[in-house]
Amino acid sequence: MASDIADIALADGGERRIEWADSQMPVLRQIRERFASERPLDGLVVSACLHVTAETAGLVRALQDGGASMAICASNPLSTQDDVAAALVDRHRTQVFAIHGEDPATYYRHIEAVCDKHPRVTLDDGADLISLLHSQRESQLPEVLGGAESTTTRWRPRDGWLSPSSR
Repeated sequence: MASDIADIALADGGERRIEWADSQMPVLRQIRERFASERPLDGLVVSACLHVTAETAGLVRALQDGGASMAICASNPLSTQDDVAAALVDRHRTQVFAIHGEDPATYYRHIEAVCDKHPRVTLDDGADLISLLHSQRESQLPEVLGGAESTTTRWRPRDGWLSPSSR
């Protein structure tokens, strides 16, 4: 499984962080347990461009336990937790394309990588994933059943990353 992360050796710390976040999200944990027994997403390819954090790892794990094949890239490289990215790859069979502080060229290469998975469902924070599909990958659009987008950050190449409070 191809991924692009900072350092796989960080997986132990990332797994501890994921387990702590899981303990703080009981509803998502219950959904994951139900999905694991029912497998409602068997065979579904999901590509996500989200904050790669321990909290997001809970969502990724729930979708995977439900049968989805996941690929995730960072929606904001400044929020990427490299240890969590490593744990997702090493412990949870997730394709991850995210490195804390990655440059814009790497950022867009990572979005291309999750598009290369030919998703049926997209999860997007900032609309860069769906923008790429609509502007450069129009032939893939009929494959997409649906998606969700929620913008909490935005990118302006000349100014860098902006948090919601600095808009």
